[in-house]
Amino acid sequence: MDLVSDAISAVRVGQPSSTRLRVGGQWCARLDPYEGAGFHVVLEGGCWMRTEGGTALALNTGDAVLLPHGSGHVIADHPAGPAALARAVDFAQWSHRAANSPDGEGDTELLCGKYRLDRHHTHPLLADLPDVVHIPNRVGHHHELRAAIDLLGREVGSARPGAAIALPSLLDLLLVYLVRAWMADSTTSRWPAALHDPAVAAALHALHDDPARPWSNDGLAAHVGVSRATLARRFTTLVGRAPMAYLTWWRLTRAAALLRTTPDALDAIARRVGYSTPYALSHAFSRQYGTTPGRYRAAARTG
Repeated sequence: MDLVSDAISAVRVGQPSSTRLRVGGQWCARLDPYEGAGFHVVLEGGCWMRTEGGTALALNTGDAVLLPHGSGHVIADHPAGPAALARAVDFAQWSHRAANSPDGEGDTELLCGKYRLDRHHTHPLLADLPDVVHIPNRVGHHHELRAAIDLLGREVGSARPGAAIALPSLLDLLLVYLVRAWMADSTTSRWPAALHDPAVAAALHALHDDPARPWSNDGLAAHVGVSRATLARRFTTLVGRAPMAYLTWWRLTRAAALLRTTPDALDAIARRVGYSTPYALSHAFSRQYGTTPGRYRAAARTG
């Protein structure tokens, strides 16, 4: 079990996208809210970013910023006040113009992109992320993230053999490293604390590793070596759901991901996620998703 991988794969749809841009002079671009997560990496120079209602955030060379909830924001060459927000151009127009400017024009180089995510049933680990995750470039911190940024900077915009496979994989790697960096740096969020609590982490490991097992509160507590009351208290406080409620939610989330990404029959999916019959899965799935598994799969294929 890798809970971060599970949390991302459960909500990821489609392929990520990115663009590499060099800009200079006075510039200001607006990105409207969207379904997914966005990111910016400053490869050279510096700029400013401001979310709606937020304060201006300075971004320097090597800094990375993740917007995990698709928040609308403005990026600019200076602290973006109300006037800048009003005159900001659409990001697509701005990026097209910047991408088609003469090579070498401008003193700031950016790597910008987005991930397509189904945020209607986001894993609570991702829901726990703040609107903006800023990972400043500090010597000796997050070496893996720095390496991924360097590789991406070389790959984006190139036409080297294998780029069609390498680029999406590197973008996925960037997302994982950004979430890891947030977890390592966070001191107030619940999920980093949950994964550092031995009993809660062991319980999560067990539920993710074998969701089809007929777990009970007593059985799970015995498995991790604490009392039922202790596990219930610590798990609920840090995860936000009681153990069996989390298990039910995770089973149905996994079922949804399998419906989207595999051709497996409903009875096979039911067995993989811990339901004895397709009818039992369908009944529980309809309660959580408001539609039947068959209709959910059909919509996912046409969406």
